[in-house]
Amino acid sequence: MYVAKHAARWVITDYAMRTVGPNQDGVFFVAADGAVVGHVGQWGLIRPGQPERIDYLPSKVPGKRGRPRSTNNARVEGIEKKVTFKVAWATGRRCLAPAAWYQEPNWETGKNIWWQLKRADGTPWMLAGLWSEWTDPKTGELVPNFTLLTTNCDSHPLLNRLHKPNPELPPDAQDKRSLIHVDPGDWETWLRGRHQDVLPLIKPPTVEAFDLSDAIRTDEALAALRR
Repeated sequence: MYVAKHAARWVITDYAMRTVGPNQDGVFFVAADGAVVGHVGQWGLIRPGQPERIDYLPSKVPGKRGRPRSTNNARVEGIEKKVTFKVAWATGRRCLAPAAWYQEPNWETGKNIWWQLKRADGTPWMLAGLWSEWTDPKTGELVPNFTLLTTNCDSHPLLNRLHKPNPELPPDAQDKRSLIHVDPGDWETWLRGRHQDVLPLIKPPTVEAFDLSDAIRTDEALAALRR
């Protein structure tokens, strides 16, 4: 279990760290009555007033048959207008989700090489997100849920290498996305600060923050292809 060391009065749930996928349960921290409380909830924000859990929704992503609309990540640009996210954003329901690593695809060799993105110092990420609570109208069950925010990283020298490029877009306008790490000194600001105080925190991590093992492995594979 991740234990926070840089903030007073953090209340931690008894929940082991494990791999978490979309719509599965994960840990996230929220501000509550002068303390910070750890919750376990669905990774995938549930739209306010939604009649069913997201994995049973009939609505689909346009052009992608059979796939439910994903809400595990939320683009921060225009978030104040998105039906699923705007209430949590407007009311300051910000959260932090601990992660030892997260995974993204790299296609520079023509085939996918998964990068397991870890911090260079070995500590967990604290990923910025939004949270909510949804009541199941059929059972009365209260379901905590959260989403992770993403921001553009087209100009980031490491993260812009990830995800398959869109050949119809120029290299500097691919709209590559990055999760947002919040440093320990900014945790309280992210959870309790005013909107104008948290906006400067919405940025990709620096290159120096990352363990570059997978980037080096990919560079070696690219060099081998050129021989």
